[in-house]
Amino acid sequence: MAYSTTLSIAASHGVDNDSSGFYRRKYMNWNLEYLFKTEEDFLKALENLDSYIEKLASFQGKLKKEKNLVDLFLIQRDFEEALDRVYQYASLKSDLNKKDVKNATNLSKVYNVLFRVNEVTSYVDPEILELGKDKVMDIINKHPEIEEQRFLMQKLFDQNEHILSKREEQLLSLYGSLNESGSELYSALSTADGEGVEVTLKDGEKVIVTKGNWTALVDSAKCEEDRKTVFKAHFSTYEKNKNTYAEIYKNVLNADKAVAKARNYESSLVAHLDKNKIPTSVYYNIVKVAGNHNESLKKYLKLRKEYLHLDEYHTYDRFIQLASSDKKYSYDDAKEMFFKSVENFPEDFKEKAHEVLRDGFVDVMEKDGKRTGAYSSGVANLHPYILLNHDGTLDSCFTVAHEAGHSIHTLYTQEAQPTLLQNYTIFVAEIASTFNEHNLLDYLLASGKSTKEEKIMMIQKAIDSIMSTFYRQALFAEYELIAHDLNEKGEPINHEVLSKIMIDLYKKYYDLDIEKEEVKQYVWAYIPHLFHTPFYVYQYATSFAASFKLYKNVKEKVPHAFEKYIGLLKSGGSKYPMDEIMEAGVDFTKEDAFMAVVERMDELVKELEELLK
Repeated sequence: MAYSTTLSIAASHGVDNDSSGFYRRKYMNWNLEYLFKTEEDFLKALENLDSYIEKLASFQGKLKKEKNLVDLFLIQRDFEEALDRVYQYASLKSDLNKKDVKNATNLSKVYNVLFRVNEVTSYVDPEILELGKDKVMDIINKHPEIEEQRFLMQKLFDQNEHILSKREEQLLSLYGSLNESGSELYSALSTADGEGVEVTLKDGEKVIVTKGNWTALVDSAKCEEDRKTVFKAHFSTYEKNKNTYAEIYKNVLNADKAVAKARNYESSLVAHLDKNKIPTSVYYNIVKVAGNHNESLKKYLKLRKEYLHLDEYHTYDRFIQLASSDKKYSYDDAKEMFFKSVENFPEDFKEKAHEVLRDGFVDVMEKDGKRTGAYSSGVANLHPYILLNHDGTLDSCFTVAHEAGHSIHTLYTQEAQPTLLQNYTIFVAEIASTFNEHNLLDYLLASGKSTKEEKIMMIQKAIDSIMSTFYRQALFAEYELIAHDLNEKGEPINHEVLSKIMIDLYKKYYDLDIEKEEVKQYVWAYIPHLFHTPFYVYQYATSFAASFKLYKNVKEKVPHAFEKYIGLLKSGGSKYPMDEIMEAGVDFTKEDAFMAVVERMDELVKELEELLK
């Protein structure tokens, strides 16, 4: 795929023979000029979105005329492309420096556009439904320029019974910001008003414990006493505000319940899953398999306790490495490692692997004010960007492979799908990323270059990945199921009820009594997804299970396995995600689809046990 603009940018900042040495430095930062040359250009584009909104609003009451419907669809596509570019620029720039008020203001302006367009287009779905499916599909048949609307219209008519009248849809849209109040209040309390807690470590050093650094502090703690001190300092903020967090979460639960009832769904779970036609059996299968097949998980924790000579195992002990290495990996090392791991993959895949890590599209190192963590950000028809905070560890090498997987997925989707069908669902989003991680692990273990300590580190990482991505997310998924069910039955929701759910689940999944840790029971207040995006985390578990099954098929050279995998990546948002995954060879309506992960966990724990001997 050619990107002439980005190629010139990369060339101007890449490796060169300039005598000053400036251009010999690797360009390891984002070059946002690919999106807009200047901030003034961005602001003009943001302002131009108003004209799109006016045009979209002007079709109200006029969609019975065929030409108007076609024109509306074409304007929607143009608006989507314009909005994507503006959003991408504002979002990325904000993440480069969270302390910059101007960046945050510009991003807020983009969000305001989203709220406005949802309000002025609330008439669209009801008017299209009034036309009837046959008429709408007939119009699409006659106008190939709007063919990409076919599946979107199919989805709309599939939701027919849950779309309300124009007036009712308008009223719901007006309450949209109120329905988001729980999420916004959570952000205000946990982030904007969040304060660091100063603690004194055993050696007398004073540190400020924050939401962003507590895991790193626990990871680097020199003794159990320091781990406990840091852990309690952070989670005490949730204990201190437990009543407020519980009320905020009840707000989230009530908003979900209200929308589900308003749209004629039998429950909040069904409302969230039905949008993408995910059977509830998929959700129940995850919690059933993870909740009932966790013997190796419990064995792993016992192995850790014994090997680390701990009198008692706590959840914050999970950060302790079973082996260590002073070896540091540069970003170039990480890229080379990833490229070598995919050498036996098809040429097209390898080309995309190099393309997504091209200079100018990866912001590599940690900076003051930069968002923590890592991600790949992709929007329609634009080259994806990757954010890293590379720290030279082996783990950060896996992060490069992980985020590259997301961006490769985006390129395949852009290659195969038109603008409005490029937005693949979160249900499949983590497949490409974790597929790369599985492959990188096997490559490193098979290379013969790893020491015993490095093997232990890699196997621990693989086990921890299953633990955090499959079992932990399944635990949170079961928590959401229980909490929503209680609320929909009219049962009281308070911090004691929410903590009791977590206490029981940690015993069930890990065989750990978190009451002994005093503040861990408030972990429900620590997980932002529960407040921002209900019934979301289960998809990490489904994606992980699917990626491992697909990778296993490729590894075992099952006929056409890689072609089916690439077919999944190319499908984007052109089908329901269950159909996409089913065609690739995974059936989530059966428990067996998740058992491959359980079996992999069994194998890894046994291998680790042998190495630790």
